[in-house]
Amino acid sequence: MAESKRRGEDAVDERLDEGLDGDALRDDDVDERLDKPASRSKRATAVDKSTRAPAKRKAAARPGVFARIRNFIREIISELSKVIWPTRKELLTYTAVVVVFVAVIMTIVGLLDYGFAQAVLHVFGTGKGK
Repeated sequence: MAESKRRGEDAVDERLDEGLDGDALRDDDVDERLDKPASRSKRATAVDKSTRAPAKRKAAARPGVFARIRNFIREIISELSKVIWPTRKELLTYTAVVVVFVAVIMTIVGLLDYGFAQAVLHVFGTGKGK
């Protein structure tokens, strides 16, 4: 949220509201459904099951391979447009922090490796005959 305010944008993405089609639920519909009791009679459940479309019809209504690939690419582009990309200054700062951190860890591991190698040589000898 802080990043979106820093960029001068509102935290709410108004483009999400544009993608809703006519079949989407309105707030009034949701309120009405929440007010209804959760339990249903057996008869109502049986009617609901009988109105379902068979699995074959659902598969036939599915878009083709190329349409699914096109939709997938569109969704990728849509998600990438929502990403908050770092500024050049932030990128350089993050890069410097990572490089310094890796250098410190490499130094610690190198010193430990050298210390253990010296300890092993001291305990087991240098390999020359005694």
